[in-house]
Amino acid sequence: MADVHEAEYLYWVGCYGSFDERNKKVARALVRVLQAAGVDFAILGNEEKCTGEPARRLGNEYLYQTLAQGNIETLKRYEFQTIVTACPHCFNTIRNEYPQFDGHFRVVHHTQLMDELLQAGRLQPAQRDNERITYHDACNLGRYNDIYDEPRRVLAGVTRGTLVEMKMNRSKGFCCGGGGGRAWLEEHEGRRVNQLRVEQAMEVKPTSWPPPARSASRCSRTG
Repeated sequence: MADVHEAEYLYWVGCYGSFDERNKKVARALVRVLQAAGVDFAILGNEEKCTGEPARRLGNEYLYQTLAQGNIETLKRYEFQTIVTACPHCFNTIRNEYPQFDGHFRVVHHTQLMDELLQAGRLQPAQRDNERITYHDACNLGRYNDIYDEPRRVLAGVTRGTLVEMKMNRSKGFCCGGGGGRAWLEEHEGRRVNQLRVEQAMEVKPTSWPPPARSASRCSRTG
């Protein structure tokens, strides 16, 4: 963004998209999708800092406010219409919490943008085989922001298979165990939340990924 100063979309990559090896693949895949659809976008690059969401959830309000105010100052230096991010936590924080510090931005989740691009005919994905897919409703998308249908439409558009719902879905969904700062904490009672959620997903018998002799780069990750 420092090079172009203006774009229709500002892609907020987020910490996981920048540093986690699996999520780097998601970030690169989203960039390829945006490029294929001819979307005018840019990133902040080294100017992007953590939104501060984990710090606020873990109780360090001072650190959160410092990061939030710094990010808002950076964002206001540039011209763009919409922020798009693949991270549900970044999405919820910038959309619903940054306005507390005069950070008023239009924010969409990447599945919402992909849904728009598919419906407008700007994306023509090659449908995969008859795979059996299930979808996890991230808390920050579903219960916090009522985003349920767009991710499911995107998944339905890229497979000839069946989208099967877990028993706990939509507004009755189950946490993945990583929200609220839980990525930095351990459970000391009962079982790990992420293990329980995976077991719930396996109950509906989704197609395992990646299947034999298929490239993992074609996986549609929308969660």
